[in-house]
Amino acid sequence: MAAMSTLSVFSVCLIWAQFVLAQQPLYAQCGGIGWSGGTTCVSGAVCTKLNDYYYQCLAGSAATTTTSKTTSIPVTVTTTMSPTTSVVPTTTPASTSVTSAIGSTPTGAWASAISKAKAAVAKLSVSEKVSLGTGVQWQKGHCVGNTPAISSINFPGLCLQDAPVGVRYADKVSVFPAGINAAATFNRDLIQQRGAAMGAEFRGKGVHVALSPAMNIARVPAAGRNWEGFGGDPYLSGEAAYASIVGIQSQGVQACAKHYLNNEQEHFRETSSSNVDDREILLNFFSRTQHEIYLPPFLKSVQAGVASFMCSYNQINGTYACENSGVLNKLLKTELGFQGYVMSDWWATHSGAPAVNAGLDMTMPGDTTINSGQTYFGQNLVNAVGSQVSQSRLDDMATRILAAWYLLGQDSDYPAVNFDSWNVNGFGSHVDVQGNHKTLIRQIGAASTVLLKNKNAALPLSKPATIGVIGNDAGPNSKGINGCSDRSCNDGILGMGWGSGTAEYPYLVNQTQPGAKTLPCFISADSGEGYITVEGNAGMAQWRRLVAAVAAVNKNTIVVVHSVGPIIMESWIDHANVTASASDYSTSIITNGNGIVQIPYNEGLKVDYRAFDANGITPRFEFGFGLSYTTFTYSICSLSSWYQDPWVKVSFTLKNTGSIAGTEIPQLYISPPSSSGEPPNALKNFDSVSLAAGASTTVSMTLSRYDLSYWNAGAQQWSLIPGTTGIWVGPSSRSKKLTGFEKERRSSQNTTPEPTQQKDRLEQHSVASIRATNGSGSAKPPNRPSSLLNPKRTVPAQNQPAEPVRGEPEAPPKSSLISAPTQSASSQAAPSRVVMAEAVTPSVASPKSKGKAREEIASTDQEIAMNDQNDTVDQPVSEDNEGHSPTLNADSLPIAFEGVTKLQHELHCAMLLYYQATQGLPMTLPDSLPSK
Repeated sequence: MAAMSTLSVFSVCLIWAQFVLAQQPLYAQCGGIGWSGGTTCVSGAVCTKLNDYYYQCLAGSAATTTTSKTTSIPVTVTTTMSPTTSVVPTTTPASTSVTSAIGSTPTGAWASAISKAKAAVAKLSVSEKVSLGTGVQWQKGHCVGNTPAISSINFPGLCLQDAPVGVRYADKVSVFPAGINAAATFNRDLIQQRGAAMGAEFRGKGVHVALSPAMNIARVPAAGRNWEGFGGDPYLSGEAAYASIVGIQSQGVQACAKHYLNNEQEHFRETSSSNVDDREILLNFFSRTQHEIYLPPFLKSVQAGVASFMCSYNQINGTYACENSGVLNKLLKTELGFQGYVMSDWWATHSGAPAVNAGLDMTMPGDTTINSGQTYFGQNLVNAVGSQVSQSRLDDMATRILAAWYLLGQDSDYPAVNFDSWNVNGFGSHVDVQGNHKTLIRQIGAASTVLLKNKNAALPLSKPATIGVIGNDAGPNSKGINGCSDRSCNDGILGMGWGSGTAEYPYLVNQTQPGAKTLPCFISADSGEGYITVEGNAGMAQWRRLVAAVAAVNKNTIVVVHSVGPIIMESWIDHANVTASASDYSTSIITNGNGIVQIPYNEGLKVDYRAFDANGITPRFEFGFGLSYTTFTYSICSLSSWYQDPWVKVSFTLKNTGSIAGTEIPQLYISPPSSSGEPPNALKNFDSVSLAAGASTTVSMTLSRYDLSYWNAGAQQWSLIPGTTGIWVGPSSRSKKLTGFEKERRSSQNTTPEPTQQKDRLEQHSVASIRATNGSGSAKPPNRPSSLLNPKRTVPAQNQPAEPVRGEPEAPPKSSLISAPTQSASSQAAPSRVVMAEAVTPSVASPKSKGKAREEIASTDQEIAMNDQNDTVDQPVSEDNEGHSPTLNADSLPIAFEGVTKLQHELHCAMLLYYQATQGLPMTLPDSLPSK
């Protein structure tokens, strides 16, 4: 009997395995321009054209097929701009994936919006609820994405429109600097102003949802859409995403965080699987790499109150992003507490009920493939409600979509759509929405241009008699500035890449004056979205011969680079006649001379400059590098240690010691110990400071506990980095200017943590449960928010954020990021903190150019070994009456330190933070969230 039972189990497993293996070819590529692989699909699937470059095996019939091999159900679309009927393929049975409903206790603006949405949803039929998440199909509405109207609740339907640089397929709009430009400014104010200006133009055209910003990490240097995002650093990308969303939504326009998640390349984007810490994901854990590198920009988007997310084309560890319950339900909607809705990228939906159960709320543009007349949602989803999809999940889906609409006030006095994407010249009122945005565009363009070389003060130019201009990038596109659809051709000056992230230029300035005394040589490197192939694209290493030829005949050659990302310039950057080089678009130029290599995700945390630092590679220009026409000094550093967020406050004096006004970008980095497994250096704050000649100012930056923590994959929580972590300030990732340190040691005080206090997200300045005591040992309440969705865990609630104040701590990632216990813990010994200082005699290095000096100072930081390793998150700490420890500054230092503070040149000191590894309680992620 036992043998029979074993054999039966084996037979069932074998049948199941055969079924899974037989289904693997479904959704595989089967044709397209340049495709050389197989063209046949498994039984029940048909090779279907998605576009000229990509054919895919899909269940059901192709667009050109008149009969279907699968059972189909007619669907009625409630809009006058779409067909009255279409055919939908049947879906596979619903999986047992976890669903995540909007929590019952949201706060702030989301609370009001969700309340209105729930009341509206209660009035709708099942068909109407489904229609909220079903696009009307491609080119069946005025915008690139449209949902049908519902008159019973005065819902006009949504207009969703690209792009990251402005309103796509519309006239009388501005084209804004690309995302990579915005990041290169290191200026939150400019990035937010850019977002606000873009939001104003989208609103002026009647667009409800701006499909922006893009924020995937520039992991692969040649990735086609890097120019749409904010570069390769997760902190910088997160800050830029936050500021962009705040700006866009300040105009009442829904922003969309995309492309979620791990869509870091265009090549094979629809057939590839991004395997990020594969083993941890398969064990139902969320990985360290995911949390520390790829998730931060999306986390900051949630904190900014973003209305919507767009899931990506790719698979994540073998499951499509748009039907990946772990990524959508558990990670986004549960751990991060996202309360808006998730839409698919265009034609990235692969199923109906399974995708909805996995967390997908809206399918775009609605059809399964271009003009297929089929949809995975619509009536197909209506029929699945009650059997494959629960009524509560359907209500949650509809509520999320309407809540975002109410959140931005789009239910009152919002302009109607006044353009048509498919008939730009022949339809609409042609509203001019440009305003005076050209001034901001020029300002961002200037601020994002990086000066890389300035030999003998070649720049700025001083009115030479004649100037020669060389290179196609200096002139106009031979086909006109908008001569090719989606900028798919460009042989002139480069202003953006190609693809769906483009917009129509109202104008594009080019240089055409000939000359001889000085020869600016304009070169470019272009890229774009994967559905377009551009033959003969210049790429990373072209133009070498052009620069060499110009430099051979002119002793004052200035190279100007317009690039969507890194290029290789080793063959000419050190040429004696190349006196200056300026690069637009990129935050760093990576030139190791080894070309492009497709790097697997098992590089882990070592992405971009982190990889160079970890592997001992010296790049030509490090991350954050940029010369100036003036000089700056850093001095008088101070360190304040707090016991709630901000965990550490760093202040220093910045002075413009040159003869002209200029802007400096001070950057704050941490340097964890090598034993932690963290990269050697990581950006954790920055500022953009403009100073007149001779002027000085005090700059303050903060670090939260989140900034000083790592993702503990085993415990599924954030934990403080073990050991000694350095903190330093400088103008780039390899130029340390200031140091000091703080030491933590244990005391004999014992306390018991008090219960959690509920707070609004905007009032929270803590990412962990911290109990503080005064000098006598009496307890103060912890500055910690409780869970907004479930008492067993803590999550960051969404709300409309206040505008960040420069120099003050921004709202940091909230308490879901460091697990906090929900019940009183046992008594624990309390650490006290002693602020310490050590002078580091500065070494003086000669400047690398006439511009801003970039000395490379050897590290002389002294590490102090700590013996106590068991401090936990919930320990009380001693503090002064204001809640922080004594501040370290030059006036309060011992005599031995005063001599150093009187030095006339830059003070090179090191700030090291000493604290112990902490072990908090593991986060509890429920399988489902309660809803009322």
